[in-house]
Amino acid sequence: MRGDDEWKGWWGDDPPYHCPVIVLTHHTRSPIEMEGGTTFFFVNEAIEAAVERALDAADGKDVRVGGDVATVRAGMRARLLGSGERLFVSGVADDYEWVEFVSSPAVAHVRLARVQ
Repeated sequence: MRGDDEWKGWWGDDPPYHCPVIVLTHHTRSPIEMEGGTTFFFVNEAIEAAVERALDAADGKDVRVGGDVATVRAGMRARLLGSGERLFVSGVADDYEWVEFVSSPAVAHVRLARVQ
C-alpha cells in the first residue's frame, strides 16, 4: 500500500528475514522494527545507495536482492549484482540430468543421474 505508514507487510509481527532489510522505494518512510531482529529500512534513492546500505548492514555476509523486473534490471545495468560461480560448466555435466532439486535458506540439495 503505497504511502500507508500503517502497513507492515503480509507476514505478521515476526517476518522470516531476521536481519536488516533494505527496501528500494519511491515513498519516504521511517524504519520499521519487527520481532526476530528484522528491521525494514526504506531508501528513496538510486539502487546504488540501496545496495551500499545493504552491504554495510550485512557486515561481510551475503546480500540478497529481490524485487520486480525493474529493480533487478537496474541492479544489472549498474553492474551491482555478482555472477556467482557455476557449479556445472559446459561439457562437465553433459552426461548427467537433473533428477531433483530441494532447497531451504541454509542448503540446496541437487540430485543428478548419469544419462544412459
